[in-house]
Amino acid sequence: MDPVKLQQALDEIFDQALLQHGFVDYMRDYQLVIHATADPGTGIAPTTLRYLFRHCVQANCATTVPAGTWRESLDDRLITYETGADLDGYVWGVNWQVLYPGATLIADSPTARGWAAAIGIDFHEVRIQTNAHDLTLIFSDLQIEELPHESQGPDHKFPIQ
Repeated sequence: MDPVKLQQALDEIFDQALLQHGFVDYMRDYQLVIHATADPGTGIAPTTLRYLFRHCVQANCATTVPAGTWRESLDDRLITYETGADLDGYVWGVNWQVLYPGATLIADSPTARGWAAAIGIDFHEVRIQTNAHDLTLIFSDLQIEELPHESQGPDHKFPIQ
């Protein structure tokens, strides 16, 4: 995959809503499910996209929520929006994370080069930062598709636009 096109695809999801992330059922590819919106004045309807990172040989995920906030966010009522919205702490139950500061292609990644040499196809490294997670993926290709509205999963509590 062309690195310029890859970075352009990553730029498209800047500041959008990450609904889900993780390995797909067959455990080879890693996906991000993203709710993408535009300024309402543009007339562009919101859409749900799947970014499928194919042949994902490495996926690292760490929290970006500070320890003090975690300490205040252990109450299970925070995993449901309706019971956690008025509590102190991080409300996990909004069921989404903002893709900010966003996703970046790591140019000339030694890890990606090592996998490419070992397997014989190109690999890329991407860092994806949200307000709750920091992901690093090593993969060979990216496929993007629009998902039908009903595949969005649980309710997501988005800020008023």
